[in-house]
Amino acid sequence: MTTPAFPVILAAPSGTGKTTIARRLLERRPDLGFSVTCTTRAPRPAEQHGIDYFFLAGAEFESRVAQGEFAEHALVHGKRYGTLRSEIARLMASGKNPIMTIDVQGAVQFVQAFPEAVLIFLLPPSAVELLARLSGRGSEDRATVTRRVDSALTELTTIDQFEYVVVNDELEHAVAQVLSIIDAEALRRTRLTDLRDRVTALANELRDAIR
Repeated sequence: MTTPAFPVILAAPSGTGKTTIARRLLERRPDLGFSVTCTTRAPRPAEQHGIDYFFLAGAEFESRVAQGEFAEHALVHGKRYGTLRSEIARLMASGKNPIMTIDVQGAVQFVQAFPEAVLIFLLPPSAVELLARLSGRGSEDRATVTRRVDSALTELTTIDQFEYVVVNDELEHAVAQVLSIIDAEALRRTRLTDLRDRVTALANELRDAIR
């Protein structure tokens, strides 16, 4: 049966591990493709333009917003983030399901443009673990960590808008759960474009067999 490509959104508070999970998914499944997000924040060590993010100046980002190039965009921790429609179209045209790691407000906005998208909310195993991950990055000072925790508290209130929830308590287990969700969604009746023809052909064969 045929299932068109559909976007998969991994949304979570900062520090939950959505990027790590996305990378592991891409290593395992050639039918998935990473949707590179645009941002106005500065690159972290080892991050590369066009691979981890598209790093844009503020003026260029605003110009793309004005031209309607983003499927979603949001202000997160004082920086702009957005997903290009062209990036999603490129991946889906190649038959790959776009994997997106975006913030909660962007995820809710994105599904309005792509209602076929699958929304997965990732949770940290505990508050202690989330704080340890944020502090352990080494790139954020205490004020930044506090701001991210405040954002996490707000983001947790939106969980009812998501179809699936995965707790990232152990990486391989979380990855397996996300893959199970993707595989199940690929078999959702409303996604199977040739289902009606297949059922009709089966029914006709059965009728012919008993005549």
